[in-house]
Amino acid sequence: MMKPRVFAVLWGLLFLAFSSTAQAGLFEDDEARRAILDLRQRLETMRMSIEVLRADNQVLRADNQVLMKKGNEVTDKNQDEMQVLCRSILDLQNQIESLRAELAKSRGANEDLLKSLSEWQREQKDKIQSQDDRLRKLEPIKAAMDGREFLVEPAEKRDHDQALEVFRKGDYGQALTMLADFVRRYPQSGYKATPLFWLGNAQYAVKEYKDAMVSFRSLVAMAPHPRVPGSMLALANCHIELKDVKSARKALEDLIKAHPESEAATAAKDRLSRLK
Repeated sequence: MMKPRVFAVLWGLLFLAFSSTAQAGLFEDDEARRAILDLRQRLETMRMSIEVLRADNQVLRADNQVLMKKGNEVTDKNQDEMQVLCRSILDLQNQIESLRAELAKSRGANEDLLKSLSEWQREQKDKIQSQDDRLRKLEPIKAAMDGREFLVEPAEKRDHDQALEVFRKGDYGQALTMLADFVRRYPQSGYKATPLFWLGNAQYAVKEYKDAMVSFRSLVAMAPHPRVPGSMLALANCHIELKDVKSARKALEDLIKAHPESEAATAAKDRLSRLK
């Protein structure tokens, strides 16, 4: 960019030089010398200016090259940094996607775990309820019979009630088996006297009089008990069925003496009067 300007300056100087020489003849020697000296000074000044311009031009070129180099370095550095930044962003996006996938997987696992926990809790609740039901079936319950209250096992009450129900239906053979089994299985039962009484009656109904007498005597031995007077009357009836009038009379007299105010004693007096 500086070369056209330099050439223009040089051409101007040459033009001035030739113009001054042509005019030298027209002036006196002193004037010519002064003109020449002045021209030389101008040329020297212009030469120095040109040198300064050249030096400035070189400095500008050097500065321009430095700036271009720095610009290229900055550009390259920015490009490298941009590439690093892009890779970092890409890695970060991949990490985010991976975390999202793990989070979704964890949520699914948590849902499965909550579902399993809910099912397990429900199963445990059902088991506890089942155990409670079984324990409730085994827990003693209150029962009342012949004016007395006592505790019995649920199965004990069930067997007792079922045996009496069969007796009431008139199936004395089956009732005999069930009542005998009850007495054997529950020897300490609060029901014991009542099953013995009905067992004796079932045996009497099927004409097993001797066995019936054993049952009635066992009950009489439990005195005092509301069923004792009735058992003594039933014992006398067994003697009558066996044609043992003497034993029957004694049994009736013992009943009247031991329980004179009972309904069984009233019936015993009637039967005693009819014995021969």
